[in-house]
Amino acid sequence: MARALEMARAGEARGEVPVGAVIVHDGVLLAESHNGTVEWRDPTAHAESLAIRGAARRLGDWRLSGCTLYTTLEPCTQCAGAIVLARITRLVFGAHDPNGGMAGSLENLVQDPRLNHRVELLGGVLAEESSRLLRRFFRARRSRP
Repeated sequence: MARALEMARAGEARGEVPVGAVIVHDGVLLAESHNGTVEWRDPTAHAESLAIRGAARRLGDWRLSGCTLYTTLEPCTQCAGAIVLARITRLVFGAHDPNGGMAGSLENLVQDPRLNHRVELLGGVLAEESSRLLRRFFRARRSRP
């Protein structure tokens, strides 16, 4: 999770919402990313989605079974869906997202029994630090003239 926070800070330095994600398999870092929606002008370029793409390329397989995804913010609908589709085994996230989180806040897509894959889930890891990054970013954005 510490590396995901570093990625969030790197994204913030580039003007992105500070969310970072890393994917690990058997203790080996496969992929890491931060949000890229602003830089790439792509609404789907969320940290989790970009990390999933990178890990799949690195493994040469779309199935990321045995992988853990660490992200600083509870995934949105898009990212939660991608996590399920990629068959990621475990999701660890920092801050809960009461406005859009789909790993327990609004719904729990990653563990929905109607789907063909369910993800092990641990939320709230380094939540305060993750939340602080987001609060600071949005406070600064609102204070601009």
